Amino acid sequence: MKCHICNRSTDSFLHEKTGIIYYHCKGCEYIFKSSEYYQSIEVQKERYDLHENSEENEGYRAYFQRFLDFVLPLVGRPKTALDFGCGRSKLLAMMLKENGVECNVYDPLYHPDISNNSKKYELIVSTEVFEHLHDPKIVFEGLLSRLVPGGYLALQTQFHPNNAEVFKKWYYHQDPTHIVFFRPQTFKILAEMYKCDFVGDNGKNMVVFQRDQELRQ
Repeated sequence: MKCHICNRSTDSFLHEKTGIIYYHCKGCEYIFKSSEYYQSIEVQKERYDLHENSEENEGYRAYFQRFLDFVLPLVGRPKTALDFGCGRSKLLAMMLKENGVECNVYDPLYHPDISNNSKKYELIVSTEVFEHLHDPKIVFEGLLSRLVPGGYLALQTQFHPNNAEVFKKWYYHQDPTHIVFFRPQTFKILAEMYKCDFVGDNGKNMVVFQRDQELRQ
């Protein structure tokens, strides 16, 4: 099986308890489930509807604050942003606005309409989205295209342990809607592919990129 990201050959391993086959690329350190375990968007929505992510929930606010505490010092002072895959809640967009950043939201299930699809942003954020994507490389490229030159893309998804036996005991893959898994190396390879700068990661679950500033006119 070829890697979705770098097209190299992968090693497969079986999770004995679930019977699920995973593919592990040793080049870019990407792991993905066998496609027969991918779920339809309708089935995924049933699970998402169970999430209790209230905008009044202080724990949920603290969760996003940790993301902003990492991202905002790296991205300067953006004026416009897009929260891609925001889910039902607009809390992250609200918190960005509290920091002086006007933020639009998009989610294919809950907020599917973006009135101006050609609009470009200084910052795009996407939290706990990439692990659900059937083709993350295409989505990554599409998000970069929605940035102004010099704009930033900030993602949050748990980095896997990069060891098959440890991975099998890892909690994150147990969510059936989580189908693909990343490491900082995966994102560095993506940055090289699409000629953007890898700004940094937090070693756990957050990463920031910058679109090439030389594209400024």
